[in-house]
Amino acid sequence: MTCGVDSQVEVRTEFTSDERARFEADGFVVVRGLADHDLRTRMLAVTRDNLARLVEPLEFEADLQYPGAPEGRSAVGGRTVRRLKQAHSRDFVFTEWLQLPGLLNRLRQILGETVVCPLAHHNCIMTKEPAYSSDTGWHQDVRYWSFETPELVNAWLALGEECVDNGCLQVIPGTHRMTFERNRFDEELFFRTDLPENQNLIERRQYVELQPGDVLFFHARLFHSATRNRTDQTKYSVVFTFRGAGNGPNPGSRSASLPELILH
Repeated sequence: MTCGVDSQVEVRTEFTSDERARFEADGFVVVRGLADHDLRTRMLAVTRDNLARLVEPLEFEADLQYPGAPEGRSAVGGRTVRRLKQAHSRDFVFTEWLQLPGLLNRLRQILGETVVCPLAHHNCIMTKEPAYSSDTGWHQDVRYWSFETPELVNAWLALGEECVDNGCLQVIPGTHRMTFERNRFDEELFFRTDLPENQNLIERRQYVELQPGDVLFFHARLFHSATRNRTDQTKYSVVFTFRGAGNGPNPGSRSASLPELILH
C-alpha cells in the first residue's frame, strides 16, 4: 500500500505565512514529518499492547452502528475496536507529543500564547481495522461540544500511511467559515447527503493522504468524513483537540466533565 505522498524531515517549528493563510481560508493544513520515528514507534507499541489487552476505556465499532459496523458486540467482528479513549493517560509518550515545539508553536499561532488541551474530547487513538471498520458521515466536531465559541483546533497525527483505500480523512475546504440551517443535518447532526445543496458542497471534497509522522491541523467546524478501511492493515491515528485560554467549556456540559491540560 502506498499513498504516493513523500514526507520530508520536519525542521521548522512554526507555520509559514502561506500555511497560516491556507489554514484561515481552507480550515486545514498538513505539516509533513512533524513526529519523528522514535516517537511514532513508542506510540505504536503502546497502541498495539493496549489493543491486544483491550485496555479500557475504549470504543467498539459496534457501539456506534455506523455503516459497515457489526450489528452488536456479540456479532461476528463485534469486538473490533474503533478507538482507544483517554490516550494521554496511557503513556508518557503522549505528553511528550503534546509538548513538542513543532506542534505547540503552531497551535499558538492559531489559538494564542496559552494553549489548552481538553481531555473530554478526542484525546484518543483511532484504530481503523481492515475488517469490520465503518464509514463516518460528514460532520463538524463541534456538533456535540460546548465551549464559549467553536474556535477549536484538532491535530491528527498519522502513525502509518493514510490513503483513500484505508479510509483517510476527507475534508470540504472553507466550511469552517460557513453557517448552515438545522434542516441540512440529520437527527444525529450528520450533513445530509440526500439534499442537492449539500451534494454540491460535498463535491468539493479533498482526500487528505498522509505518510507516517504527518499531521493534519484542522478547525473543529470543518466538515470531514471517512470511509472504512479496505486494505489488510490497520490504520492508526492519534488525535487531540486544543483551545485558546479564553475559550472555556460551558459549566455542566460534557466538555467540562474532565480536567484540561495547560501546555507549556
